[in-house]
Amino acid sequence: MKNKALFLDRDGVINKEKNYLFKISEFEFIDGVFDILRYFESIGYLLIIVTNQSGIGRGYYTVKDFLILSNWMLQQFKEEGINITKVYYSPFHPHFGINNYKKDSFCRKPGPGMLIKASSEFGVNLGDSIMVGDKESDIEAGLNAGVGTTVLVRSGNNIGDIRGTRANFILPSIKELKTVLTGRV
Repeated sequence: MKNKALFLDRDGVINKEKNYLFKISEFEFIDGVFDILRYFESIGYLLIIVTNQSGIGRGYYTVKDFLILSNWMLQQFKEEGINITKVYYSPFHPHFGINNYKKDSFCRKPGPGMLIKASSEFGVNLGDSIMVGDKESDIEAGLNAGVGTTVLVRSGNNIGDIRGTRANFILPSIKELKTVLTGRV
């Protein structure tokens, strides 16, 4: 049997958006994220984080810095009884990356690479899965991968004009996800 996943962007969905966040001291979880992830895990969803991290490619912080923060974040989830299946990240940027990081990557959202890799690695049925992001590039990545439901949350950015979004749902924050998707999950 194929698994279903709740794919999550990190910055602006799990934690408050801060430019090029890599310090634990600056990491703030978004209100309600623990409850909603606990709920989706309880109904059989794998929880998978897919995050662009061009700060690595731009030289603002290192892979090691990112991994230290990620391990700390995963421990916080574990202490809340939540198992994050995996964190996928893309350090590349096609214009502002430095050296080997300056390239357009299939894994950099809106490319579907991280989601497709997760699908392959964990037997995820993308059509039964959900992508939650705070930018249109997150939504496009979900659509490009064939994810069945896409959700744009406004907690990370002042999105502005959202009439052009291709998301199935637009929510103020991730904490409303359960209410909107009841009956669809």
